[in-house]
Amino acid sequence: MKKLRVLATVLFVLATACATVKTVSLSDKQLKANLKKHISTLASDQFEGRETGTKGEQLAADYIVTQFKEIGLKPKGEKEFIQNFPFTEGANIGKGTQLYVNANSYKVNQDFYPLQSSSSGIVTGYIARVGYGIYAPFLRHNDYDGKTNLTKKIFVIESSYPESKGAHNKFSDYDLRQRVEFAKMRGATAVIFINSDTTADNPESDFIHRFTQTTIPVIFAKGDAAKLLKEGVVTNCTVGVDIQKIEKKGHNIIGCLNNNANTTVVIGAHYDHLGYGGEGSLYSGEPAIHHGADDNASGTAALIELARALKASSDKKNNYLFIALSGEEKGLLGSDYFVKHPTIDMKAVNYMINIDMVGRLKSGDEVLNINGIGTSPAWITAFDTSVINHVKIKTTISGVGPSDQTSFYLDSIPALQFSSGIMSGYHTTEDTENKINYDGEVSIVRIIMRAIDRLNNSGKIAFQKTDNAEVMPKLKVPTKGKRQN
Repeated sequence: MKKLRVLATVLFVLATACATVKTVSLSDKQLKANLKKHISTLASDQFEGRETGTKGEQLAADYIVTQFKEIGLKPKGEKEFIQNFPFTEGANIGKGTQLYVNANSYKVNQDFYPLQSSSSGIVTGYIARVGYGIYAPFLRHNDYDGKTNLTKKIFVIESSYPESKGAHNKFSDYDLRQRVEFAKMRGATAVIFINSDTTADNPESDFIHRFTQTTIPVIFAKGDAAKLLKEGVVTNCTVGVDIQKIEKKGHNIIGCLNNNANTTVVIGAHYDHLGYGGEGSLYSGEPAIHHGADDNASGTAALIELARALKASSDKKNNYLFIALSGEEKGLLGSDYFVKHPTIDMKAVNYMINIDMVGRLKSGDEVLNINGIGTSPAWITAFDTSVINHVKIKTTISGVGPSDQTSFYLDSIPALQFSSGIMSGYHTTEDTENKINYDGEVSIVRIIMRAIDRLNNSGKIAFQKTDNAEVMPKLKVPTKGKRQN
């Protein structure tokens, strides 16, 4: 690995700074015009930010299908070019949600509310007070010490910590989800969290943006209900949670160039973005279109033009599968679904190239990030200099990162991500078409084509696991200024 790191720092990309890639038939001027047409369309107001599962995403899918047909790609989805994938957007709280303590009935949202980890169900029984619900033998803390006969009871648990929360609270790893899982192991049929610490915040309930079910009902109680559960005599308790999932569909668009080869190269780019904002947005104003010109209309445009170039190319020793992926912004949903429900033989996949944000190459300090260089020794033969047309190449080893190449790497496929990096306006309303560096994107498309061309005669390249500690850093979302829905 050390040797590979040394080689990776000296690499990359084209043999001479002025060379023209022979397999690209379009002039730079025409390629630039095509890229501008695609990005201007996908990042327009009409497409409303292309959030997965929305009308804007469907309009974008229709546009990409039209381009694939025009180029002459063959459909390789499940319904022509389309592969639908289901996902849960969130949930609503149904009418069956209830809390009774003794003879007292309490109101949802006013006196209690379900937490994101809750499942649906109704449980009636006795309660068991188990303090903070933390079992931490290495910290010499066990809230279950001396408590017996816990099976099939409703556990009442403090949501705060045994010590002041603070920045370095030694119990901070014991979050509510972890405590629920341990409560289940000790026999809990439901969990009611309460909060007696006036300095600690109550847990949030946001089913629209975060929805991760466990297998028992989980609620948070406050006010008179919490007081009774904490210190009153409780002879009977009923907890009912009615979670109604919001199910939606996303759409991958898949086209193929069949060269009757034994191996297939997958080239992908996600076309979805954040719609009008919401979770993941760094914009602090009212809901507004997040156009996603760089992220990732730029990568989608490059994908389309690479398909056009490879259709006219002499590189015929691989088949080429082009996937415009959706659901990336919601957690790599489309790529994960494709890898688990492939429309081709995954054993024949040679390697994967992912294109994510290639439209903001910084003038005067042009740096192209190529992530995943450690996923195959063959990448060394694909690149040979550190600069091309004044574009510097920066590499990382790991196959794991915050984009769709990760799904393929985890399926033991060599995978690279090409990106010009995170620039100003990322995940805000300021990621607009007028900020795209089209000359820079033309250079990146040429670089990717050169890599594909150089691997044309390499046969099936070897996969290599990487040190996943080295990844492209995620941009941290600030807590201040972020709009909350």
